Amino acid sequence: MTALVADEALRADLVALRRRLHACAEVGLDLPRTQAALLAALDGLGLEVTTGRALTSVTAVLRGGRPGPVVLLRSDMDALPVQERTGLEFAASDGAMHACGHDLHMAGLVGAARLLAARREELPGTVVFMFQPGEEGWAGGRLMLQEGVLDAAGERPVAAYAVHVDCVTPRGQAVTRPGPMMASVSALRLRVVGTGGHAAYPHHGVDPVPAAAHVVLAVQSFVARRVPVADPAVVSVTRVASDSAAGNVLAAAVSLEANIRALSPQTLDLVRRELPAQLVAVGEAHGCTVEVEYVESYPVTVNDPAETEWVLAVLDELYGEQVVRLPFPGMASEDFAYVLEKVPGTLVFLGVRPEDGQSGPMHSEHAVFDDSGLGEHAALLAQLAWRRLAH
Repeated sequence: MTALVADEALRADLVALRRRLHACAEVGLDLPRTQAALLAALDGLGLEVTTGRALTSVTAVLRGGRPGPVVLLRSDMDALPVQERTGLEFAASDGAMHACGHDLHMAGLVGAARLLAARREELPGTVVFMFQPGEEGWAGGRLMLQEGVLDAAGERPVAAYAVHVDCVTPRGQAVTRPGPMMASVSALRLRVVGTGGHAAYPHHGVDPVPAAAHVVLAVQSFVARRVPVADPAVVSVTRVASDSAAGNVLAAAVSLEANIRALSPQTLDLVRRELPAQLVAVGEAHGCTVEVEYVESYPVTVNDPAETEWVLAVLDELYGEQVVRLPFPGMASEDFAYVLEKVPGTLVFLGVRPEDGQSGPMHSEHAVFDDSGLGEHAALLAQLAWRRLAH
């Protein structure tokens, strides 16, 4: 088997790159500083590099010296609108933070590109490196598909892989499962409409606040009584706001948002069909109208069963007892799902919890990621691409 191992110099370069990316964290689809750092890191590798039109993506194609198929490796690029409070010397300071580890994803994928480019003449096929902005709710993966990332090499990939770090999983643990891996995400935007009025005389109008309270309770109890436990969903009220601007004025309307997570189209359809009708009825019972808007977002992230069994065999060889086969999917979401709808592949989680255990949860202002394993991260991506091309 071809040895693809990061030496100390590459490890040090990747840690330094990750920390530069961390310090210049940017949010959304327009990440000019992040894109510039990646283009500089990929320069000189002999890759066919293109950038996005609707977003600051980077797509790089490495053509091997031997014939073979195409494999895609993906990293996300964007940060979250979180004010960092880790105290790290390279902490971001402008209200954005890589609290989901995307800075490690980028550095790891750059490392994989360097490892594979160094063995280009032996590489049996082509690798597409997909650096994607806008994973955190902006559907950047869908936009990159629309801009043709799957055709960047001239033919479609036979497989696609991504590695996602996790700061609460022990360092070096590799975690995945065949089939559904992460949930779909969508939302209901609700507006409970009454009449408003004087707070001293609520009987002269229709107060939407009590109705909205009952709507919240209906949302929170819906899953427990309507969704089968074997095919779960999570529905949470995440936002409540009235339009009253004064303490002595009854609101005329209350706006709410409910976040919906599901692991199958059938359960999502059940929630989408039945929950709005129930909430409209709750509003009517209180003399209010309830306006409902359904907002679709990321689909279920589904690891191809055959590809994932193959990936698990590779992980067993590389990580041994550190490989964890998840018994159940997680209810978070991931827009690598868009790629996996088109190309069979696998998402793997890699533990990067600090050795002292001092980290907040993912997406928190105190999230800390151990970047000392970036060499292994890069080598894992490179090994998956090489072995799949030679498979």
